[in-house]
Amino acid sequence: MGKKSIEERIQEEACFLVERLKKTHERPFDPTIPLTHAVSNIICSVVFGNRFDYKDRKFLAVINLTEENNELFRSFLGQLYNFFPTLMDYIPGPHHKLVKNSEEFKSFVLERVKMHKESLDLSCPRDFIDAFLIKMEQERQNGQSEFNTDNLLRSTLDLFFAGTGTSSLTLRHGLLILLKYPEIEAKVHEEIDRVIGRSRSPCMADRSQMPYTDAVIHEMQRFINLVPMGVPHAVTRDTHFRQYVIPKGTTIFPVLQSVLYDSREFPKPEQFNPGHFLDENGAFKKSDFFMPFSAGKRICMGEGLARMEIFLLLTTILQNFTLKSLVEPKDVDITPVMSFGSNAPKPYQLCVLPR
Repeated sequence: MGKKSIEERIQEEACFLVERLKKTHERPFDPTIPLTHAVSNIICSVVFGNRFDYKDRKFLAVINLTEENNELFRSFLGQLYNFFPTLMDYIPGPHHKLVKNSEEFKSFVLERVKMHKESLDLSCPRDFIDAFLIKMEQERQNGQSEFNTDNLLRSTLDLFFAGTGTSSLTLRHGLLILLKYPEIEAKVHEEIDRVIGRSRSPCMADRSQMPYTDAVIHEMQRFINLVPMGVPHAVTRDTHFRQYVIPKGTTIFPVLQSVLYDSREFPKPEQFNPGHFLDENGAFKKSDFFMPFSAGKRICMGEGLARMEIFLLLTTILQNFTLKSLVEPKDVDITPVMSFGSNAPKPYQLCVLPR
């Protein structure tokens, strides 16, 4: 999707994030907004072909829409709307803003699509919208094609609403965990200095040489258990499961927590321990039980992007800064605020000290 790889887009945004964190001048701050803006800007770069200034009014308006919708989805009424949409259409409440916000966001995307059409080069796609428009042109004679404006809008909405909140929440919770365990942060610093150094940006090729950092990130995602109930799916045919038959069309919820917290695979799963993903020689150890992005053919389509974002943004932050807690590490509470839809860290502040 364009001349710039997704990795380059993330690296570019990581540099802007570092500059923004430097401007905190070692003072306490809430990392929610900087992390959310950085992750959202990566999506903007992939979808629209360019990032936005952190103070751009349109960018901030889009962020507010996505953040409000993510909060509404996590709320009790939002979850009821997810389960019983027809019924909840008749019940007043803030959940109705989900549709209103989505329509506002669609208007913003339509404006961008119009701009792309006017400057489209069929031989040189710049971003996701260009790639989609080119496919629409190629399948113009196919009346059954899924490549149409409506699906372009829906796909873009999915990328923003599903992609922004999850990655930024994971990073925010990950930083809180490192405040709790400064000895783990110190080991990650040592690995970054040894493999990457301070003179260049981290890249995905570094990950294979950084087993401890990779294990820490995997353990963060396992421990956080961001979406405990998974995302609702439906079976496409009558399915035999153990002594049960699940009829075709039945909605099912893959309870990811039952796997991510399986004590046979992860001893003492309620404790944060990067050793869950390391063998006796300190090499990274894969686990079939690691499935924070769900499982099967309908696994999260943004898994590859999210894994790149989390690795590159986290290592870039730790390459440049040491994290400082406002309380004693033993008093840092990493217990997530739990809801039926997703888990989130408790609000907190930290300081970042240049290394």
